[in-house]
Amino acid sequence: VALKYSMKAVYNTDPGDVYWAGSDVGWVVGHSYIVYAPLLQGCTTIVYEGKPVRTPDAGAFWRMIAEHKINTFFTAPTAFRAVKKEDPEAKLLKQYDISSLRTLFLAGERLDPPTYEWLTEILKEAPQPGIPVVDHWWQTETGWAICSNPMGIEPQPVKNGSPTFPMPGYNVQVLDEVGEICKPGETGNIVIHLPLPPSCLPTLWNDDERFKQSYLSQYPGYYLTGDEGIKDEDGYIFVMGRTDDVINVAGHRLSTGEMEELIAGHPAVAECAVTGIDDELRGQVPVGFVVLKDGIEISQDQMQEELIAIIRREIGAVAYFRQSGIVKRLPKTRSGKILRKTIRRLAIETEVLVPPTIDDPKILDEIREVMQERGIGRYATS
Repeated sequence: VALKYSMKAVYNTDPGDVYWAGSDVGWVVGHSYIVYAPLLQGCTTIVYEGKPVRTPDAGAFWRMIAEHKINTFFTAPTAFRAVKKEDPEAKLLKQYDISSLRTLFLAGERLDPPTYEWLTEILKEAPQPGIPVVDHWWQTETGWAICSNPMGIEPQPVKNGSPTFPMPGYNVQVLDEVGEICKPGETGNIVIHLPLPPSCLPTLWNDDERFKQSYLSQYPGYYLTGDEGIKDEDGYIFVMGRTDDVINVAGHRLSTGEMEELIAGHPAVAECAVTGIDDELRGQVPVGFVVLKDGIEISQDQMQEELIAIIRREIGAVAYFRQSGIVKRLPKTRSGKILRKTIRRLAIETEVLVPPTIDDPKILDEIREVMQERGIGRYATS
C-alpha cells in the first residue's frame, strides 16, 4: 500500500514512466524501489550493475539516463560525491541528453549542503534547467520515506540540509533526553509517534522482545529512529546523523555530521568522514579523513592545519579537532554508505572484522597506513 502510494506522492511517477533506483537489489532500496514499487505503479524499472565512476567513467549516471530515457533517478549522496571528485566541473554531463530527467532524489545518508549546491548548479546547464534535487529520509525499518518534499502532492520550498516534511502517516517529533518535545531549533532525538504507517516493520523476526527494547522502550508511545536532529519553526526536519555519531568531548556533545559539513566545504575536499576515537583525558576526540578532488595537491600537514582552523572558527576550541588524514578513498558499502564505525574501530582495535557489505576490503589497509603515518588512535606516540 505505502510503496504504491509513495510512487506518486513522493516521486511523482505515473504508469509508463522510467524509474531508476541506483542501489543493489539486496538492500531495502532494491526490494522496495527497484522491484516492488515501480512495478506496482506500472513503471519501467532499471537494474544496474556498476558504480557511479569507472564504469567506465564519472559519466555513468548521465549515460544511463540518456540511453534509457529515465524520468526519475534515486541514489545516495556519496555516489555523487564520487562523481564530483572525478568530474568536478561536470564536463561529462554535457556529452549526454538528459532531457527525460524530471527529478533527482537522494537518500541513504545526510545530503550535505556542498553536494546539494553542486548538483543544483550543474543541473542548471541541463536541457531543461531547474531539475529539482530532492533530499528525502527513511530507514530500512520503515521501507519508504519518513520525510520528503512531496513532489506528487504539492512541492514545497527547499531548505538546504532538510528532507522537508513528514509524509502522510508519520507523526515525527524531536524529544530531549527526558522525553519532552524540543523547542524549534533545539537538537534532540528524532522519534515517530505510534502507530507507524503501513510498510514499516511490525517486529523483528522471532524476537518481539528485542524489537521492543531496541525501538520502543526509550520513549513509550514512540518509535526511536536512532537519528538526531531538529524541527524548525516551519516544521522542517533536519537530520544531523545517527545518535552514535554524536561524540562526547570533555562533557560537550558534538555532532560529527556538523563537522563533516564544514570540512566538505573546503575547496580541496571531495568527500570526508569524521569519527570520534577514545581519549583518556577527554573521553572522545574527533578525527577527520578526507579524499581530495582529482588534480588537487596539498600536504597532510597543511590540510590538517586548514581543517583545524575551520572547525575552531565555526564550532570553537571545545571541539578539540586536532588530527586529520588524507586518504585515497573511504570505506563504503556497495550501496555507497560510508562505514564510519569501521573507521573508528581501525583507530582503536587491533583486529577489525571486514564488513560483509564493504565495497573493497583493501581500503581498510589504506586507512590503517594513514593512521600509522599520522599517529592517529592506537598508533599515537606518547
